[in-house]
Amino acid sequence: MSDSAEILFERRGAIGLVTLNRPKALNALTLGMIRLFDPQLRAWDSDPEVKAVVIQGAGEKAFCAGGDVVSLYEAGKAARAGTGDGSAIRAFFSEEYVLNRRIKRLSKPYVALIDGISMGGGVGLSVHGTHRIVTERTLFAMPETGIGLYPDVGGTYFLPRLPGQVGTWLGLTGDRLKAADLLAIGAADAFVPSAGIEALVADLAAGTPPDEAVAKARGTAGDSTVAANRAAIDRCYAFDTVEAIVKALEAEGTDWAAAQLATLNRVSPTSLKVTLTAIRRGAKLDFDDCMIQELRLSLACLAGDDFYEGIRAALVDKDKSPKWKPAELSGVGPSDVERHFSEPAGGDLAFKD
Repeated sequence: MSDSAEILFERRGAIGLVTLNRPKALNALTLGMIRLFDPQLRAWDSDPEVKAVVIQGAGEKAFCAGGDVVSLYEAGKAARAGTGDGSAIRAFFSEEYVLNRRIKRLSKPYVALIDGISMGGGVGLSVHGTHRIVTERTLFAMPETGIGLYPDVGGTYFLPRLPGQVGTWLGLTGDRLKAADLLAIGAADAFVPSAGIEALVADLAAGTPPDEAVAKARGTAGDSTVAANRAAIDRCYAFDTVEAIVKALEAEGTDWAAAQLATLNRVSPTSLKVTLTAIRRGAKLDFDDCMIQELRLSLACLAGDDFYEGIRAALVDKDKSPKWKPAELSGVGPSDVERHFSEPAGGDLAFKD
């Protein structure tokens, strides 16, 4: 595979090394990358000479900034205009979720080097691994409510399993976390300075077991900023309706709460209600059932309006002023939420192995 390919695979000693290779696009994940990655991961999982899989992002800015949502936007717009069938939408989501599941179920150590931005689809390529390595450049978020979606790629599974109401807070607001925060909430396993990543990969390639190699390379991430607000997060985000969460934040009366309210007022009201329901339900589902739920949700979101308006405002026209439909929480009724959880016309996500 040439160095110009979107994703690179290399057998380096004892490891299979994956490099997401779209640095100018912050290594955003495309359907083509997914279709190459999944069979390679399957092959390495059955190869006795491969002791671990290591994944990294090319360049100095990002591990993976998310899925290629602009392509989804274009496919959806074409389908709405009658010039496309929208099949790429279902293909992208279903094949991405199968890949997320394969990472989760891998029989070997999976070492994610999250050296830079990791959002959305990038979280799906890292958070389900056995060794999630963060650096001083790590920046994590699940910002989907800001583009008319919800935190997918297994977000409805891992977010409700974070401590207290941290997952609810992150899923609704898309707030950004750094390395020390991720370690504090259990969404990462070790801090390694960016300058030490190359030596860590060499050690893993030499056959050093991942636990030992990571322990040798480990550094200190510093203090988490989440701890200062943990009590307020757990207090305000414990409710089962977005309206009750908003009311609790209003009663909190702090600068932190005011910032939370500003964020919640800016993102899609429909996405907020769908996200909260999905997180609450995901807490009681196993991983596979969460992925089935997520395909339903993703297809439903792209059958609505807010995703297209969110992408237009954020990435196409870039005016940062989305006009959500409905524009207020009061306009999103129970049936509007529940339709997202119905089996799609093409059937549910199916797993072959």
